[in-house]
Amino acid sequence: MSVRFILASSSPRRRELLASIGLEFDVIPSHIPEERREGEAPEEYVARLSREKAHAISMKHSERWVIAADTTVALDDVVLEKPLDANDAKRMLAAIAGKTHVVYTGVTLTRAEPHHIDTHVATSEVRMLPLTARDIEWYVATGEPLDKAGAYAAQGRGGMFIDSIHGSYTNVVGLPLASLFQMLRKAGIDPLYNRQMGSDLKS
Repeated sequence: MSVRFILASSSPRRRELLASIGLEFDVIPSHIPEERREGEAPEEYVARLSREKAHAISMKHSERWVIAADTTVALDDVVLEKPLDANDAKRMLAAIAGKTHVVYTGVTLTRAEPHHIDTHVATSEVRMLPLTARDIEWYVATGEPLDKAGAYAAQGRGGMFIDSIHGSYTNVVGLPLASLFQMLRKAGIDPLYNRQMGSDLKS
């Protein structure tokens, strides 16, 4: 039986990544507030948000498979989320320039009936080139950093500022495909042919 998923995200990057591996899906954003709790570690933060996003949609579409994700960036234990404005983006880019930061993405695959939930957190280390004030000014003026965790897009113009990535590239973009592939297999779904392999689901 062919599987049509729900992607609980309005992110164009996640839509593109999911479509690139041939999965069929509908986009239904969850609109869960992305607020980090005091003292919450980055990996706990993205895992919790991905579960909350998945749960919110799964409760309304109980017989559908739901994929949700959340991404954040951390530099020396300081979490860099989406910038508040252009000045905040410049501050973030100046902070990560010439340094290595970590990108965390929490992914949840769930279905309410029959019950199944699986969450995985992928991590990638990203080293940025040194950037001048002029480089940062130019990049922020493009508008690209303003809705991105860490204030850059690896798949866009920001990619030319990345010196190296240790770990999953698609995690840096916003959806670690290797992790998702394994989660689908674990759930009894064959991602190669986009169909359910059996009725025995692991919870």
